[in-house]
Amino acid sequence: MVFIALVGLDFSGRDTIATWLQTQKGFQRIAIDQTWRQNAVTTDLTSAVVLQEGWIKRPWFLLVGVKSGTMVRFERASKVAHRSPISLDLPSFITADDLSLYGHPTTSLSSSLATSLTLQPTLQAPVQELFDLSGLTIVNNYTTLEDLWAYLEKIDLEDGERLRPGWDRYFMTLASLASLRSNCMKRRVGCILVRDKRIVSTGYNGTPRGMTNCNQGGCARCNKGEERGGALNMCLCLHAEENALMEAGRERVGSSSILYCNTCPCLNCAIKIVQSGVSEVVYNLAYAMDEVSAKILKEGGVVLRRLG
Repeated sequence: MVFIALVGLDFSGRDTIATWLQTQKGFQRIAIDQTWRQNAVTTDLTSAVVLQEGWIKRPWFLLVGVKSGTMVRFERASKVAHRSPISLDLPSFITADDLSLYGHPTTSLSSSLATSLTLQPTLQAPVQELFDLSGLTIVNNYTTLEDLWAYLEKIDLEDGERLRPGWDRYFMTLASLASLRSNCMKRRVGCILVRDKRIVSTGYNGTPRGMTNCNQGGCARCNKGEERGGALNMCLCLHAEENALMEAGRERVGSSSILYCNTCPCLNCAIKIVQSGVSEVVYNLAYAMDEVSAKILKEGGVVLRRLG
């Protein structure tokens, strides 16, 4: 089961999305303090403290931020104001935004105007604090409900991997995390070598151990601004895949190992991957040598798969 909390500014569409989940997907729409025994959705969450004290850590909870452009929401609000005796102007609307989003209004907002438009002049926490904690953001600038419905079907809010990533997404996330350790001036690449769903080794690109880091001038080729793919024979940086394979050694690689890399391996790394006995390579970002690397890996019996 999943419990979705939709947060956003007024006229962003969070209530519309909640109604869609209720009527089209069978969600139970509840207040924040109600119990639930099936997929549930609420729009009542206004406290970041509730999240930080426990909800955000729960495996069944998904916080979704719903955003729309200021002028898009102003036009939606104007349609409501048109049916009200109280007029709406853009400065007042932006003032309400400032108050809801950051908690720091530039001028006072008329309570009667807020009431007539269902705006919220005060909140327990600024909406921005909730946005910062959200696990998913929906940008709702759609002009028709049909377009919004189609988008919601596409992103599949019930997808279990949003709450607990599958193995591919899990290891690719770790590869991206490893890339943050890179010191290469050209690009950050991270790699995770996995065998039977257990991490064998990790790697990231940069100059060899004990040498001056690339970002400190250790590799002249990378610091000269050579074109992509140029003067590679002068590059001192070890690639992420090389580091992971050398760290593991062939005995630990084994015949069932999968190499996760946030960037497609280059030609030289593809050759070493084949030689080391890796059975599959999963990558995310493209590289200039994708086709050549794919050919080498295929001939070497290594499966190459891109994770979108």
